[in-house]
Amino acid sequence: MRNLDLNLLPPLQVLLELKNISRAAERLQLSQPATSAAMARLRRHFDDELLVRNGRTYDLTPFAQSLVPLVDEALLHIQRATRVRSGFDPGTSEREFIIAASDYAAALIVGPLRGILRDEAPGVSVDFMPTSKSGIQGQLADYSKIDLLVGPTGYHMQGASRQLFRDSFVVVADAASSLLQRPRLTLEDLVTVPHAVGYFGEGISTPADKLFESLGLQRRVAAVVAGFLSLPLLVEGTDLVALVPRMLAARAARGANIAVLEFADDTEASLVEAMYWHPSQTEDPASVWLRSVVQRSCGRLQELFPVEAHPVVIGAAKGQQQVQS
Repeated sequence: MRNLDLNLLPPLQVLLELKNISRAAERLQLSQPATSAAMARLRRHFDDELLVRNGRTYDLTPFAQSLVPLVDEALLHIQRATRVRSGFDPGTSEREFIIAASDYAAALIVGPLRGILRDEAPGVSVDFMPTSKSGIQGQLADYSKIDLLVGPTGYHMQGASRQLFRDSFVVVADAASSLLQRPRLTLEDLVTVPHAVGYFGEGISTPADKLFESLGLQRRVAAVVAGFLSLPLLVEGTDLVALVPRMLAARAARGANIAVLEFADDTEASLVEAMYWHPSQTEDPASVWLRSVVQRSCGRLQELFPVEAHPVVIGAAKGQQQVQS
């Protein structure tokens, strides 16, 4: 079999993804005739139609379906190989790194990370790509777009990983909320008031969601927003409450008129954040340095974001016990 021109791999990947020559041409910024010509060459090379018409759309042939993971992996290795250097000097480098992270993780990490870059790598830049808008799902193929992913454990993220920090959920409410006048609070009390919640995708439950689900309690959801970041500001001046990670609540409480309520130990919902990367990057000097910077940045978070909690602690109602997942 003749060797495939490697320049055809990017068009092949896009064609397999979009299953449409016109849309592939737009994505590749090529003319439609040029994309059609690439498709013809690919069909001749593989001796397969790759795309077959199904009504007004196209479907992948069985052979084309088998190519999808192989092409993704091949392009990932090519892209990684062209970026690897024998050494990396952060003091003189002008490299731009891309980290995919939630709004919550980025809001905590950016400050201490920028401090390290200022002192050690003034020419290096780190851009944060929001996972909620990037379509990144923590699959190995995603790592062709980014240098590092920061995300929660327990959600089947692929790649090599290392734990960064642990957080736990708290309740945030307006500082004048009538909820704060009660002598004691339980989870059952919480479900009687309206909640603002963060949305992370179809079928994705946060540890806060699982806390209520484990006890068979259903919240009154009155507002839904993307992610955690805006929730503390959303509840200010309203009768809403929200469950957010405690360090994010501490950060928001500096500029918002809100109260932070903590859970009793037997009802605590924990969140563990980790960083993930493609195994091929494990020994790459630049990647090793980036991971060390992120690790050191996260090591300061507890110091930077102490929580001043309301004296009322939220516990389980009598007879309730949290179900362990």
